[in-house]
Amino acid sequence: MAFSQNDIDTLKRAIATGALKVRYADGRETTFRSLKEMRETLEMMETEVRGEARIRTSFASFERD
Repeated sequence: MAFSQNDIDTLKRAIATGALKVRYADGRETTFRSLKEMRETLEMMETEVRGEARIRTSFASFERD
């Protein structure tokens, strides 16, 4: 799912007011179980919006003696 800056701002406002239920501009509604869950979701959303949620690939290299 793609998140927007507006989604992030909406979640931040909910965290600031202590609300556990969030309604986004597109009509989605989410009820969180805890402030911890909200903060984890916020971190995930911010990471995705910044573009850091890319899959990183690394390759092993071997040398033969």
